[in-house]
Order: sequence, then structure tokens, then C-alpha cells
Amino acid sequence: MQIDSIDFQILQLLNKNARIQWKEIGEKIHMTGQAVGNRIKKMEDQGIIQAYSIVIDELKLGLPYTAFVIFFMNADKHDRLLKFIDSRNEVYEAHRVSGNACYLLKIKVHSQEILNEFLNDLLQYGNYQLYLSIKEVKKSFNMSLS
Repeated sequence: MQIDSIDFQILQLLNKNARIQWKEIGEKIHMTGQAVGNRIKKMEDQGIIQAYSIVIDELKLGLPYTAFVIFFMNADKHDRLLKFIDSRNEVYEAHRVSGNACYLLKIKVHSQEILNEFLNDLLQYGNYQLYLSIKEVKKSFNMSLS
């Protein structure tokens, strides 16, 4: 399904606030709430909208440490590594990447001790480089088709 400019406007508004009412979206884009709802349902059915979520302030939740792990995997451990990544709550994002590394992991923890335990457990699957985030300077929820 191709999305048009109206669908994109709806997605932008939902991306800013997933709890926005269809009527309010309609008022902003000059449509009825029912027409907006029909478009949203169609995008859900097509898999364009896969889920609705919330944004959590990790600092207030007690997760002040963010680390990025560039991971170099042992060739025979791929399936086990993926299960490990999936099972660990510390892993907020995992991306298979090109280049020399195999994966880029975004880790969030409440202490350096927990980060150290995670890294020790990770070593059974390969080697890593660790980068600690000192300050998040941009977190964007904006969407663009360009």
C-alpha cells in the first residue's frame, strides 16, 4: 500500500501523540474523525502501523547509564547470540550492521555493575567495543519521507 500525504499527516500526528483522538486529528487535517479512523485501520491492516507505544524518561525510571556496544560475533554462535539478545532486558535496541562489526546494541542499565555483568555474559558469543553515552543531545520522534 502506498501512503498519500493525508496518511503521512495522520502518521506524523500519531507519532507525536499515539493517544490523540481521531476527531482531533480530523480537525487538524480537515477530515471527519470517522474518515481518519478508517485510514488508521487500513494502515494497521496493511502493517504500516504495527504498534502504539509510550516514551519513558529512563533517568526517572532509574536507568542513567546508556552504552553502545559494537559486537563482533564468533561465527558459530549466531542463533545463540540472537536468543541471548532477545532474553536480556538491558538491550533496548539491536541492529545487524555492515562493515567489520556484526551488531550494534543499545544498552540501558541502572548501574555500572549491571553493565559489567551484561558484558561478561556477552563475551561467550564474541568480542565487543564499548561506548558510554555521556549525554543524549537529540532524541527525535519526527518522521520524514525525504
